[in-house]
Amino acid sequence: MGLREDLERYREVGEQRRQDLEEFIQYGDLGGSDADSVRVPIKIVDLPEFQYDRLDRGGVGQGDAEPGDQVGDPQEADGDGDGDEAGEEGGEHEYYEMDPEEFAAELDDRLGLDLDPKGKKVVEEIEGAFNDTARRGPRSTLDFDHLYKQGLKRKVAMDFDESYVTEALRVDDWGPAEAFRWARADNIPVSKAWLEDRARDLEDPERWASIDEMEAECDREPTNVRLQRGGAGRVPLRREDEQFRHPEIEEKRQRNVVVVNIRDVSGSMREDKRELVERTFTPLDWYLTGKYDRADFVYIAHDAEAWVVERHDFFGIQSGGGTRISSAYELADDVLAEYPFSEWNRYVFAAGDGENTRGDTEDNVIPLMRAIDANLHAYVETQPGGSAGGGTHAGQLRSEFDDSDQVAVTTVTGESDVLDAIETILTTEDED
Repeated sequence: MGLREDLERYREVGEQRRQDLEEFIQYGDLGGSDADSVRVPIKIVDLPEFQYDRLDRGGVGQGDAEPGDQVGDPQEADGDGDGDEAGEEGGEHEYYEMDPEEFAAELDDRLGLDLDPKGKKVVEEIEGAFNDTARRGPRSTLDFDHLYKQGLKRKVAMDFDESYVTEALRVDDWGPAEAFRWARADNIPVSKAWLEDRARDLEDPERWASIDEMEAECDREPTNVRLQRGGAGRVPLRREDEQFRHPEIEEKRQRNVVVVNIRDVSGSMREDKRELVERTFTPLDWYLTGKYDRADFVYIAHDAEAWVVERHDFFGIQSGGGTRISSAYELADDVLAEYPFSEWNRYVFAAGDGENTRGDTEDNVIPLMRAIDANLHAYVETQPGGSAGGGTHAGQLRSEFDDSDQVAVTTVTGESDVLDAIETILTTEDED
């Protein structure tokens, strides 16, 4: 194995030693990534390098000085000696960069998910295979195979052994009427007019004493034997059997998604709660970005009122106001008017510590959640350390939407709960 192969092998080992995805989501630095690139730290593996032998620089203990002589003149040191400059520059770190599609695939594998987003908005209509048919069309598109098969079916259905039926006309005291009744009873598709014509043309008939004698002496030849011997012959083609081939029109649908992220920014949402919201919502954003062709994100902050903010402000902002969660859902309803549910997949994710104005959850939030069409509504309750908060919002939602496939409610008490919360949210959505 050469040096180049060694180097490639070390690089592979380095990528394999990147921080585990679960560990990264729960404890890693999520802020180093952006919407299009997820940067996962690599546990450093030092690559091999050449070091030159230093013995050719004179060796140890060589020179003109005597033991105890001063080596060189004292030099003034740069800086004031207080050590402020030491360690100011951060050490270099290596990262494994994955796009949201790879992140989503790995998270699917980790959680055992198989979310297959449906496209909604039609962006293009294209002609597919010539599998559709119509009663009219250009002669060049006539489906002759179908026309011939229909004619052949008709010929087989109308075919009968003419020689065999003719013998029935030779039975004593039988004429076309008796022969017709006998043929129909035996499911022989002969017409009365054909029998009458054949009876007129019959010369010097040899009489059978009875029809039983005729059937015992004569064998009826099956249709398939005649076709194999003489071919299909003239196949009757009819205009009503004509059909014309047309290409299927295939609709190409774009998989669009809009995600509305809602966060309580009231005074009770301390930093540790905000960090749990960021650690839960950020991987969800990456996941949905990787699953859809186009993903739009709207960030709504609220205390007693609600307003739209930029993503970089969403996780850090804090106010001193009270809490009225319905204000955020009212704003979300207005925002989503620009994203018709017929054309967009829609997710509404909210997070807070469960506190809300008395009566607001039951009187306003729950009706709004029912009214806002979405693939999924989710509420993430943050309770660091498992401390019981004074809020009842999450409990009321659980009671109201206990068996719903469109509402997920989960509680996060620390980083170790984050992945379970994400799994709860992503496995709640009804595929239909």
